[in-house]
Amino acid sequence: MASTASVTAKTAKPRLWTKGFILDTLVNFLIYIIYYMLMVIIASEAIHSLNASMSEAGLASGIFILGTLVARLFAGRSVELYGRKKMLFAGIIFYLVTTFMYFGIHSMAMLFVVRCLNGIGYGIASTATSTIVSTMIPAERRGEGINYYALSMSLAAAIGPFIGMLMQQMFPFNDIVYFCIGMIVVCLGAAAVMHVDEMELTAEHRAALKEIHIANFLEPKVWAISVVAFCVAVCYSSVLSFLASYAAELQLMTAGTLFFVVYALAITIARPIAGVMFDRKGEDFVMYPTYACLAIGLLLLSITTQSWMMLVAGVFVGLGYGTFMSNGQAICVKLVKEVRIGVAVSTYFIALDLGLGVGPYMLGAFKESLGFQGIYFAVGVAAVGCAALYYILYARRRKTQADEEAELEKAMEEELENSEEFA
Repeated sequence: MASTASVTAKTAKPRLWTKGFILDTLVNFLIYIIYYMLMVIIASEAIHSLNASMSEAGLASGIFILGTLVARLFAGRSVELYGRKKMLFAGIIFYLVTTFMYFGIHSMAMLFVVRCLNGIGYGIASTATSTIVSTMIPAERRGEGINYYALSMSLAAAIGPFIGMLMQQMFPFNDIVYFCIGMIVVCLGAAAVMHVDEMELTAEHRAALKEIHIANFLEPKVWAISVVAFCVAVCYSSVLSFLASYAAELQLMTAGTLFFVVYALAITIARPIAGVMFDRKGEDFVMYPTYACLAIGLLLLSITTQSWMMLVAGVFVGLGYGTFMSNGQAICVKLVKEVRIGVAVSTYFIALDLGLGVGPYMLGAFKESLGFQGIYFAVGVAAVGCAALYYILYARRRKTQADEEAELEKAMEEELENSEEFA
């Protein structure tokens, strides 16, 4: 009986759904809900309350990303250097303070400043949650755990805009801000009771992290998957930026509204399965289908004429971009030592945010010459190119490195055998 219990204990899966994992995922979900709520309503609020032009309103919405990028650049190393829980608290408190500042906005200049500062708070907090959860997940269930965690982002992407637009029709802007403040207070409470395992830095590691050089802000070991992430995000930015206008042009507004609901449902179903496959079959088994799905979804958008086609495209885009995003993070965590997880995660999300930020400007330049159909066809083809880029920059190099390590290990074994025979 004792031996049977021992075998069962050894073969049982390490626990994933711990109190810390659930609380960290909840905090991340609420942080993203606030981000998406304000992102979708801030432009119209600027136009109606501050008489902003369309370009000024667009800048008020997008300058948030600038603050996020600045925060991620510095937060990655700071999370490990100053403590994961301390940085989570710092990010949430700064997010709270800068959200209160929305009450004092009386000019566009002030709105720009507040949006940028609010982006910094969001960037610090979200980098901390992603780093913390990466260290909470057992290595054997890393893909599965990160995919479950990433559901908090995809569900927020569907729920946040819906709540934001609904509340904007029913309540004044100040009441929406109070609602956001209430959610941030919940985040503070969750963070307070959350147990976080801190990285015990050696004097050597601490000195290395304090050094001012590029590797302490951008992790070199994840550059390949980050470049791919940037390109994938540029492709997906066509959906975030142009889908509403494209749906209006096609007179498919209902389908355009439901697109992200279908997108979120597809991710909710696919991510847990993809996570298990990541752990069992390896990253290539999951990643290549994500490029294929994204390409199919975008190419389908380029020929969409009916509602069902747009909704089917939403399923494939969700299976593509949504699954790529979480499994790309799992690859980053896999590539680095624990002391570098914070920098690796922030590097990856910098690439994603940058792609989402510059994509609309890059693609928008072709609107007049290509039209929406041409843009979606181009990014659909580019999604196939992302698969090739992944193979060239990451998969092939990983295989080559593995082969070299295997040859070195074999040579060392042969040398050891020869020395034993000689002895």
